[in-house]
Amino acid sequence: MTTKKTAVITIVQKNTGFYISLYLLVLLTLIAFSSNVLASSIKDLKRQQIDEILFNIHAYYVEDLTLQNSHHIKYNSQQFERLYSKLDSYSKYLNEHELTSLFDNTNGRYTGIGIEVKNIDENMTIVNVVNNSPAKAAGILPSDIIVSVNNQATQNRTIDEVATLIRDSKFSNIELIISRDNNKNPLTFHVARRQINLESVTSELLDFGTGYIAINNFSNHTLHEVALQVAALQSHFGYPLKGLVIDLRDNPGGTLQSAVAVSDLFLQSGTIVTTKGRFYDANQAFYAKRGDILKNAPIVVLINENSASAAEILAAALKDNKRATVVGSQSFGKGSVQSLIPLGDGNTALKLTTAKYFTPLGKSIDGIGITPDVAVNQTNLSQSNKAVIIKNEHTNSNAQLLTGNLADLQLVKAKQLLSMQ
Repeated sequence: MTTKKTAVITIVQKNTGFYISLYLLVLLTLIAFSSNVLASSIKDLKRQQIDEILFNIHAYYVEDLTLQNSHHIKYNSQQFERLYSKLDSYSKYLNEHELTSLFDNTNGRYTGIGIEVKNIDENMTIVNVVNNSPAKAAGILPSDIIVSVNNQATQNRTIDEVATLIRDSKFSNIELIISRDNNKNPLTFHVARRQINLESVTSELLDFGTGYIAINNFSNHTLHEVALQVAALQSHFGYPLKGLVIDLRDNPGGTLQSAVAVSDLFLQSGTIVTTKGRFYDANQAFYAKRGDILKNAPIVVLINENSASAAEILAAALKDNKRATVVGSQSFGKGSVQSLIPLGDGNTALKLTTAKYFTPLGKSIDGIGITPDVAVNQTNLSQSNKAVIIKNEHTNSNAQLLTGNLADLQLVKAKQLLSMQ
């Protein structure tokens, strides 16, 4: 399948998980630093780093690339790049900046302006604006198109190139020229980069004693945040929830450990996920322990084509164990596990696909995705759009227009299913 290209500027990656011999750090994600694994940074690698990368590919990569099984063969630059290009799009050499960004994002923070972009019809289109971010404060909106960054046109540039323009800017304020549908002339915004704390989980009250939580990504804090949000919903009603909607739409993934732990919150028993690879420690099985935070109250899980990796683990765990009804559209289908392998002095690393994961029923969803129990297709909704619809806010004309034009059909179906149980 073709990898969907989405990125949070500056380009960040979510994830960490269990350790393999205290050496490999397990990652799950949809958002990649680049779909082109031949990043310019590998052209500057030293001989020792190349040797390390070759050894780790041979030892741990999920597929045997038959590296001629000899440490005596000297790879020249072109041979190395050809071999490197055989890796999947989730495997990549990480320079110091990318490695720092990965760890920051795993801990629920990153430094940037707070926009999620996607290349749509060769336009650098903003698909989401992060809450509590400089971009949000400046008034940048989803569906805005970035025309230029600091007078550098974005046309015909990759997402990584645009991210670099923002990240490496020598100016304290970044100038964005934005094209917006209802404006004849381009808009100019000046936005400063800063550290942003990412909101992993949000919640809302629904009717009839039911609740709603949206898990936006799986970070090291997600388990704690989900537990707190569910407790807050139950405290409001004064009794256990009668049902819960778990919204995983547009969730690109996160840590394996977090996905397993959140799944375990709602399961009394059963397999959560298994992983299989070429070396011993890549083969793992994760099982639920007794204790269901909802005491078996019904659950509906919402997914769409941008629900990936760790989000798919949670959806499949609840679906296959018959703990939840899954509503929405076919998920992304990212069923592989990446490990983070430190290189040299530890300031750089190799992110390498080391295993495939399988649902509780033993199915691989890689390139396929999860099929919902109840299929309901609709236009994607940003997190801000979802919030307006859920709350049914009518605080201004924009909100009224939004609720009039973007009925959340998937959420409506989820609420209907809960009311029937």
